[in-house]
Amino acid sequence: MPTTNNVQQEDGLARLRPSLRALAERGVERRYRRGTILIQEGEAGGSLYFVVSGRVRAYTVGPNGHEFTFGFYGAGEYMGELSLDGGARSASVVVEDAALCRIVTQQTIKLAIAADPELAFDLLAKVIQRCRDLSIRARDLALDNAYGRLAQLLRAEAVPQPDGTAWMPDVLTQEQMAQQIGCSRPMVTRLLGDLVKGGYLRRDQKRWRLLKALPPEW
Repeated sequence: MPTTNNVQQEDGLARLRPSLRALAERGVERRYRRGTILIQEGEAGGSLYFVVSGRVRAYTVGPNGHEFTFGFYGAGEYMGELSLDGGARSASVVVEDAALCRIVTQQTIKLAIAADPELAFDLLAKVIQRCRDLSIRARDLALDNAYGRLAQLLRAEAVPQPDGTAWMPDVLTQEQMAQQIGCSRPMVTRLLGDLVKGGYLRRDQKRWRLLKALPPEW
């Protein structure tokens, strides 16, 4: 449910292209608590959710009840573009950190495109990007083992530092890592423990720091 709790203000819309920012500013502003489901997989789509501040997670749930995370999205990102045709939502989205969003309806999107046809290309570019990302994730799940997927996640999330290490700015729990790479949490725990013992990783302020290049295989 929407809430009136304070959310740390961040102008995430400033990161958008002008046409997308203008679209987002036409939406209804809502604040959400951590744990709120913004989008439910399978429901009818049509609206876009622009994240002004906070962080959300897109995921799906398998027949066995296990979750698979497609990604985390923060300020300046938006969700729902894959069902702008009004079709069923392809994933669920939950609030990970209290969020401020702008919700733009399908009707508003149509009016905005009529006034600015270039907006359609900006939206299409995001659809193409997400489809490419999904293709890469599917390839990695099919071809890589659990360590290969974990190493790829660590490399992708870590930011290089002046001292030669790489630090992950976001807190990712072992459960969240397991959801993203499609394996069990105990497997992630074991692999992280082995990498720590090998001198490749270290916990730093509840985040992971890569001390040196990860080996190609484990």
